[in-house]
Amino acid sequence: MYSCVKSYGINGIDAYAVTVETTLSRSIPSFDVVGLPDAAVKESRSRVQSALVHAGYELPVAKITVNLAPASQKKSGPAFDLPIFLAVMLASQQLETLPEGAAFVGELGLSGQLRPINGVLSMAIQAKADGILRLYVPEANAKEASIVDGLEVYPVSDIEQLCRCLCGQQEIAPLPFDPMLLLDSGNRFTEDLCEVRGQGFAKRALEIAAAGGHNLLLIGPPGTGKSMLAKRLPTILPKLSFKEAIQTTRIYSVAGMLPPDHPIMNTRPFRSPHHTVSPAGLTGGGSSPVPGEISLAHNGVLFLDELPEFQRQSLEVLRQPIEDSCVTISRAASRVTYPCSMMFVAAMNPCPCGYRGHPSIACTCSENAVQRYISKISGPLLDRIDLHVEVAPVQFHDLTGSSTEESSAVVRARVEKARKLQQERFAGEPFHCNARIPAGKLQHYCPLSGEALEFLRRSFESLGMTARAYDRVVKVARTIADLAGEETIGRTQIAEALAYRTLDQKYWYENRNC
Repeated sequence: MYSCVKSYGINGIDAYAVTVETTLSRSIPSFDVVGLPDAAVKESRSRVQSALVHAGYELPVAKITVNLAPASQKKSGPAFDLPIFLAVMLASQQLETLPEGAAFVGELGLSGQLRPINGVLSMAIQAKADGILRLYVPEANAKEASIVDGLEVYPVSDIEQLCRCLCGQQEIAPLPFDPMLLLDSGNRFTEDLCEVRGQGFAKRALEIAAAGGHNLLLIGPPGTGKSMLAKRLPTILPKLSFKEAIQTTRIYSVAGMLPPDHPIMNTRPFRSPHHTVSPAGLTGGGSSPVPGEISLAHNGVLFLDELPEFQRQSLEVLRQPIEDSCVTISRAASRVTYPCSMMFVAAMNPCPCGYRGHPSIACTCSENAVQRYISKISGPLLDRIDLHVEVAPVQFHDLTGSSTEESSAVVRARVEKARKLQQERFAGEPFHCNARIPAGKLQHYCPLSGEALEFLRRSFESLGMTARAYDRVVKVARTIADLAGEETIGRTQIAEALAYRTLDQKYWYENRNC
């Protein structure tokens, strides 16, 4: 007997259709799964056999051959347990038929209960694109899949419930589509920018970075508030759009990091890996590649605290993803691309002891030690950071005086206004913020006044700027002009943008000329 069941697998963050074919033939009893299955898929044989027996169904005494088509695509994960179970039930005539236009995914427990799987949102999106009408998923994944409009999503708790439903003995109600209810709880933070005392220059840089999606480097002695500032950056970023929320949720779903009580990511992610993270931990990897920290920070912030303490190799792998907003991981049997359009924020001390340039604490580092420490950050990586900000020690009167600091809500209102201008300006373009303007369209979207152009020319020659540094200065100036409501970039905006590019001259100048 022959049967086939529609299902879905995951490659990167994208899903693809899989046809689970099963035949029963008279021969020595066996259970084979073919079609490039990994270990987790091969082990489904034991889970399916146990579930059949535990639910009171008959285990066919025959040679069972299961093929996962297309056979050229490597299959991974336990999501094929449920369709394999149903295919065996159909082939052994213990089930008569399946609903038209239905697909099934889910991991089986030994007792027949359905356990949650990774990547259900991507599967649901692809199922709708393929014309699937009904998708049966584990109950724990149902809310996540129901985000896709136009697809009936049926939550299944165990195989007995599903079989009764397929035989017409019990009804399973599909979950309704209600995405806005899931997004209403977005942007609720326990931190607030008003908790940071003083640091007006750094806060201004933080606002500019948020308004244009720019990368940011904070340099200063210990205890000046660098980490505190960085952790409050998400509180002034615009709310996730529904499209961005779907993109972010897909990544977290594939990585198995989606909270069970939050079927959709409704706040911008903030990832802060420890400095011992490996290159693969940052970019992603493994035999079946999974997203790394830079992809988990997609549409949010990747924060590297104590930047020089990270491995040099780990930092260098960031160069291409920062530039291209995506990372491609190649393995012998697969090649996947993950999105990583994130804001890169880093913090570091000016020297190993941390007190170089401190007004009251003497630095104990030798000049060679300072140069070795600073040189851990390469010129090409530094060039990709738009804003370099020196964070000075906080004054006593700032800590003890009455607070007049702006709240995150006030700053976020200005940021959202600037982002709205950019969305209108870039309508129809593949990018949506100033930091992502390609070099070929810089002159079109960033018009400079004659005075600003001349000032930038003199600065370019005197500071020895690279072409990439020039581009980033102009993009930052574009953001400053947007915050001021100006269409043309003037000398004032260029001067402020250049003020955020002086620390490479102060700290890295000698190393660049070695």
